[in-house]
Amino acid sequence: MAVGARSGRDEGEERPEGAERDAERDARESDDGAEDGAEARPHRSFWKELPLLIGIALLLALLIKTFLVQAFSIPSDSMQNTLQRGDRVLVDKLTPWFGSEPERGEVVVFHDPASWLAGEPTPEPNFAQQILSKIGLMPSADEKDLIKRTIAIGGDTVECKKGGPVVVNGKELDEPYIFPGNTPCDDAPFGPITVPKGKIWVMGDHRQNSQDSRYHMQDSTQGFVPVDKVVGRAVVVAWPVTRWATLPIPDTFDQPGIGDQAPAKAIGVGPAALGLAGAVPVVLWRRRRGLTSRTTDR
Repeated sequence: MAVGARSGRDEGEERPEGAERDAERDARESDDGAEDGAEARPHRSFWKELPLLIGIALLLALLIKTFLVQAFSIPSDSMQNTLQRGDRVLVDKLTPWFGSEPERGEVVVFHDPASWLAGEPTPEPNFAQQILSKIGLMPSADEKDLIKRTIAIGGDTVECKKGGPVVVNGKELDEPYIFPGNTPCDDAPFGPITVPKGKIWVMGDHRQNSQDSRYHMQDSTQGFVPVDKVVGRAVVVAWPVTRWATLPIPDTFDQPGIGDQAPAKAIGVGPAALGLAGAVPVVLWRRRRGLTSRTTDR
């Protein structure tokens, strides 16, 4: 028994010459295979990854512009001094997708509901502007959109007598955003009017220079803007940088009894920036994956 045990230990310590040669050959083949694998998956340089980064950024910018946020250019003076001609604003397009409707006091962009812009000159964008506006890198080239302030929503009663303030549901509005020297509605008094469900009543902040709901009461829409025509809420003045500002709901629309008030939402970056932010992690992940694969093969 003792001899058998000693013999077993001796056999475990000694390796036949053939087995050693087989092990050395397997090791060389393994090293050769690792080198071949590393050569088959070279680490791409940043400049080779750059087109992919740009492509992903543009794709994400297009998706963001379509569903989340879009830039619009202010073409007129109807919203002075809140907005100036040439300002670029970012419009929140996300919340309408979840059934949210405009609230009192919001500055909204909406499609022309009944030829409100008939006769207005429309700039013809060049090819580059058309492409860049489609992917959200420039303000919308579609000048058939308008921007106004929501004064009353479906179910509200709104009126404004000459010499008086705008009144919503019996509450007088304090409107410090009105252009200096303007009156609330002396140029076109109206009401009382009850806003139908699914519609809004809009007015420009430059009251004496705004063809808003008051001037379209004889149209097919009777001056109301259908909610389904609303593109979204303007939340930020993004350009020029010297005029950067958010566009909150004025306090006068929060007074008790005027109605429910939804919390304001703000989006502070544009589609291009969001697209780039989304593209960078994808490219870094691919680069890291390639580096990890190369290290593991060796």
